[in-house]
Amino acid sequence: MKKIELEIVALSHSVTQSHNYAVVLGEIDGKRRLPIVIGGFEAQAIAVAMERMKPNRPLTHDLFKNTMDSFTIELKEIVINNLLDGIFYAKLVCLKDGEVFEVDSRTSDAIAMAVRFDCPIYTFGFIMDEAGVIIENTDVEQQALPTKKRPKKAKTSLDSMSISDLNEELQTVLDKEDYEKAARIRDEINKRKETDD
Repeated sequence: MKKIELEIVALSHSVTQSHNYAVVLGEIDGKRRLPIVIGGFEAQAIAVAMERMKPNRPLTHDLFKNTMDSFTIELKEIVINNLLDGIFYAKLVCLKDGEVFEVDSRTSDAIAMAVRFDCPIYTFGFIMDEAGVIIENTDVEQQALPTKKRPKKAKTSLDSMSISDLNEELQTVLDKEDYEKAARIRDEINKRKETDD
């Protein structure tokens, strides 16, 4: 069965389920998108890795990556390999000493690991046929990314801070492991850097 390569195109609050998020995967060579509902902790784990944040203590996915690295296990790819009753199934395809082996995984955890290992994400045509959608407006996807979306209250307070104050605040919230606020601060810093360029 031919695999279809995907990339993360958006991470946002789920429209259908409150207190949950949706990660949207898009075909590398196509217009179809695969939205997957995930929990808040998993969304945070994906966002932290995408933003290249360095928590003071490793998150669970970081711990797992560090363990795999210590035992020289390479994560070659993740495959979203099934969809049953609206639930996606995935596996980690690993390599150790020339031997390939697979590990079952929740899809959200597999995506969080793929971001950390910078490895490809794949699925199959039958999954895209069943659950894939075509989203024409890419501006909507860009607005859904955690790096582009901030609550109004945070925007006002961050806008009034200097770059130096923002960097200090970023370190403070990272020490408290408040990664959502850290992402908003990082966004503000990046926005100002883009304006200065």
